[in-house]
Amino acid sequence: MKPQNLILLLIITAFAACTKTAEQSQTTDWTSFYQKPTGKPVSMVFASYKTTMIANGKDTSLLRFSAADSTDAEILNASFSFEISVKGDANLVETDGSAPELISATDTMKVWKSKLENGIKKLKLVAGTTPGIVKVEAKTEGLWPASHEIHTVPGDFKLMKPTPEQLTKSATVLPKMVGADISFLPQLESRGMKFFDNGVEDDAIKILKNHGINYIRLRIFVNPENPEGYSPEKGFCGLDSSLNMAKRVKEAGLNLLLDFHYSDTWADPQKQFKPKDWENLPFEELTATLKDYTKMVLLKLKEQGTLPDMVQIGNEINHGIVWPEGHISNPDNLAALLKAGTEAVKEVDPKIIVMMHLALGGQNEEAVFWFDNMIARGVQFDIIGLSYYPRWHCTLNDLNANMHDLINRYQKDVNVVEYSAYKKEIHDMVFSLPDSRGNGACIWEPLNTWSRVFDRQGKSLESLKIYDEISRKYFAN
Repeated sequence: MKPQNLILLLIITAFAACTKTAEQSQTTDWTSFYQKPTGKPVSMVFASYKTTMIANGKDTSLLRFSAADSTDAEILNASFSFEISVKGDANLVETDGSAPELISATDTMKVWKSKLENGIKKLKLVAGTTPGIVKVEAKTEGLWPASHEIHTVPGDFKLMKPTPEQLTKSATVLPKMVGADISFLPQLESRGMKFFDNGVEDDAIKILKNHGINYIRLRIFVNPENPEGYSPEKGFCGLDSSLNMAKRVKEAGLNLLLDFHYSDTWADPQKQFKPKDWENLPFEELTATLKDYTKMVLLKLKEQGTLPDMVQIGNEINHGIVWPEGHISNPDNLAALLKAGTEAVKEVDPKIIVMMHLALGGQNEEAVFWFDNMIARGVQFDIIGLSYYPRWHCTLNDLNANMHDLINRYQKDVNVVEYSAYKKEIHDMVFSLPDSRGNGACIWEPLNTWSRVFDRQGKSLESLKIYDEISRKYFAN
C-alpha cells in the first residue's frame, strides 16, 4: 500500500471509531439542545419546510412557529397570540385543513391570528396558481418578527428524477473541515481593528488556527467596486482582495474554500442579482461568461500558488443564480449555468472539490426537489453544502434527518457550510453521520457578527475555546 493511501485509511478509520453507527445517529434526539421549558422570549421563530412551491393551487408547505430566547433556544411555555401575514398568491390553513381566524384581507395581502400552544404552532401554506414570490411574516408585540420568502414556480414545471447512472457515489472528502468564513477581515483591518488572544496581539487567521480552525471560507463578488456593488470603489471581496486573502490563508497552512456569489453584491435565496457587466447578455453568452469568469479567477489563484481546495458554484442557490435566467423556475437554464461553473473548476484542476450550497438545513423535501432536478439535468458535483440558522431552517432534529436522507440518496458528503448557533452541537451531529459522510462545518463570520468569537475590541471570547474542544475530539491522533 502506498504511504499516502495508508494515511488516508488511518484518517477514515479514526473518524469511524469516534462516530456513532448510522442507526444511532439517525435516531438521536436533539430537542434538549434547542428547547427549554421556560425562559424569556426575545424573537419569533418561523420555519417554512419548503421555500420553493409549485403554483398549481394545491402544493402545500408546513409552517412552524415558535419563540426563542437570546441563545436561540425555543421556549416551551411561551403562550401568546401572534399575527401571520401572507403577501402574494397563497392561503393559510390549519394542519387539519380548517381555516384559521382571518382578521384582514386585501387584494394583495391577508392577515390571520393564531396562538402558540406549548411554545409551538404549526400551520400550512397552500400555493395559489400565479407564479411569483409569497412573503410570509409572523409578529407579535414586544418580540422580533420572523419572515420567509416563498418562491412559487409555474404549474407546468418539469419535474425530473435522476437515473441510477446519474447517482454515482462520490469519494469521501478529506480533510474534514472545522472552518470559518472570515471574509470581513480586510474591512475590519482597514478600520484599524486588531485581534488579541490571551492578551497578546496576533493575526486573526493565526489565532483561529491555534484554536483548531483548519479551513477558511472566502466569498468573492464579480465587481463589488461598482456603485451598486458590495463595496463601492474599495472593492472588498473582489478579485484583488480575494487574491491577497488567499495568500494569507495558504501561508498560514490552512485550507481554502472559495464561495462564488456570481453577483456584484450579496447573493442568497432572496436575491441573486446579475453582475452589472453581465446584464443584457444572450443566455448562451451569459453561460460562457460565467464559465470564463470562474476560470479566470481560479487561474489567477493558481498563478500565485493559492488554488482553493474547495469551490462553491454559487451561494445559497436553492432559488437559483444570476436571475432571472438562472432562477429555479427555469431549471434547464439553471442547470446549464451550474454546469458551466463546474466545468471551469475541473478544467483548471480536477482535484478541486465542487460544492452545491443550499440554504435548506432542515428542509428535506425541498432539498430533494432541488438535487433531483439538477442532477437529472446533468449537474455534477462532489459535496452537498447546507446553511443552518434556526430562525429559518427548522430544528436540529430536522437538520439531522435531512443530512441522513441526502447522504443515503445521493452518496455524497454533507457539510454545514454556514451556521452560527449550536457550535459544538453542529460538529457533533455532522461528525456522527454514517460512513464518515459528514465533511464538517463552517461558522459564518465569527470575527464581528452574532456568531462572533471576538469582542468589539478584538479580544478573544470564551466561545473561541469551543473549537479547541472540537479539534481535540475529532482531530486528535
